[in-house]
Amino acid sequence: MDATVTAATTAGTPFSTLIRVASHEQHTEAETSTFMSDLLGGKLPVDAYARYTEQLWFVYRALEDAAGSLADDPVAGPFIQPELMRTAELERDLAHLRGAHWREGAGPLPATAAYAERVAECARDWPAGYVAHHYTRYLGDLSGGQIIRDKAEKTWGFARKGDGVRFYVFEDIPNPAAFKRGYRELLDRVNADDLEKRRIVDECKRAFDFNGAVFRELGREFPLTA
Repeated sequence: MDATVTAATTAGTPFSTLIRVASHEQHTEAETSTFMSDLLGGKLPVDAYARYTEQLWFVYRALEDAAGSLADDPVAGPFIQPELMRTAELERDLAHLRGAHWREGAGPLPATAAYAERVAECARDWPAGYVAHHYTRYLGDLSGGQIIRDKAEKTWGFARKGDGVRFYVFEDIPNPAAFKRGYRELLDRVNADDLEKRRIVDECKRAFDFNGAVFRELGREFPLTA
């Protein structure tokens, strides 16, 4: 176990702070991957953005297909909030990016398949682990995801908050800052003891590692050409 996590938990540090600080290194590593740097730098074609969006679809299907069965769970249930759901918006973006028959050519990268399977496994067998994946995805979308939306609009000419970037537009969350505060309060009240909280933090780190693996495979598929 992470000694920092143990000490911070027993010292009464809010869990939302603990989970953010403990996963900072993995979070930064994922955010600064070569693929994301090239994508956000406008150095890659729109096909790379479409492929990335497609990979997200597989992950969010795993997250959201399980939401209904977890709605009454004492640990994961409070986090299941309809206004967060992204699958329908991803499908709308993919139809815009690749046409009406986009599903016919869609396929997960090996890292994406492993990521989605882990999410499904947690949803099925360990709801607290599901919370770790829920947190890393949705709070990221509400925060850094907005930078991706802005860059995508400018790089590939998508309409502001329109087709192609709807995944990043939370129409049912008029005040993202307030929503994120409320989400962190849910984390602080999560129905888990200190040992389980440490396991959640470890799973959060694992989630970022899955993200990093997806980015590495995307980077190999879309190498930056001189």
